[in-house]
Amino acid sequence: MPHPLFDRSRLDVRPLRERRNKVRIERDHVPPGTAPGPLGAAAATAIAETAQRIRQARQAGRPVMLAFGAHAIKNGLGLILARLLEAGWVQHLATNGAGIIHDWEFAFLGESSEDVRENTAMGRFGIWQETGFNLNLAILLGAYDGLGYGESVGRLIAEERHLVPSRDELLDAISRAQESPDAAEKAAAAADLLAVLERHDLESGLVEVPHPWKRFSIQAAAYGLNVPFTAHPMIGHDIIYTHPLSHAAAIGRTAQRDFLVYAHNVSRIAGGVYLSIGSAVMSPMVFEKSLSMSQNLALQAGAPIAGHLMVVVDLAESRWDWNQGEPPPESPDYYLRYCKTFSRMGGTMRYISADNRDFLLALCRELGVG
Repeated sequence: MPHPLFDRSRLDVRPLRERRNKVRIERDHVPPGTAPGPLGAAAATAIAETAQRIRQARQAGRPVMLAFGAHAIKNGLGLILARLLEAGWVQHLATNGAGIIHDWEFAFLGESSEDVRENTAMGRFGIWQETGFNLNLAILLGAYDGLGYGESVGRLIAEERHLVPSRDELLDAISRAQESPDAAEKAAAAADLLAVLERHDLESGLVEVPHPWKRFSIQAAAYGLNVPFTAHPMIGHDIIYTHPLSHAAAIGRTAQRDFLVYAHNVSRIAGGVYLSIGSAVMSPMVFEKSLSMSQNLALQAGAPIAGHLMVVVDLAESRWDWNQGEPPPESPDYYLRYCKTFSRMGGTMRYISADNRDFLLALCRELGVG
């Protein structure tokens, strides 16, 4: 017997402009060229090494990947990340679902970061119309068009619109399901989108969505530069899942595509650089599975992946010398999951205890990025 489901259609979904926000992007963003705060000698040495290894990787045609948690966006670092893309130093960005949401809200509203305690007590945390509607619709449309999760939202910000296909187009795609495996995938995405359009009585055609602050959006910058920006969400983790329009099948299709794009670039990481900034769970977990798959293929080809540098940045201090391997379980450092995971991934791992703003600004300075 099926278990009962929570009915999201009964929620009182409020307009986003009713929400009080803690961060305003025009006021709180970090301008390019800002001087970093003071860093210790060990951090400064590690950042200089990182910059040198990035130069070597790019000279050798190897990728530099940068994964980050949502606080990099909340801290106003979108323009700094964009400079690294524009200068050609970074070839792949990755974040979690919250990073996608904050970047979109900044581009659309100019503000983000609500008071979780206050709004949960009022039954309002995360239950906002514009964020839930636009991001879920962007993902549904992206799944139908064969895009990834991050690319779907980046397209929305860059183009400032949704283009919803007609019912006839979707029905035609569904009717072609038996033509090929690709056609069957397209048909399934079309059926998902059609079901949502019908259930919520949404019209086909062009829906304009202005994003007055999109100049601050790293998703829009990556989309315009055709640099992969992948999202690695978890069902139920993000506020867009509270919205009645949310459709897990579309989220899964786009997130799976992003995972495989990410894994492809990890497969090329030998001699490259991987930067993991303020991501305690997503980055280490997705990297280790991607590297294992990549190493599987590399070993079959007789060319194992080696020589990569992994730079992990977070605020927690670590007293363990990770060059010696893992600490014993009785050491508190054993529970720095991100350090432990990356120390198991071959290559060289460096841990830098620093604010993500200071790290990225110092790295830009080392690389000559203004």
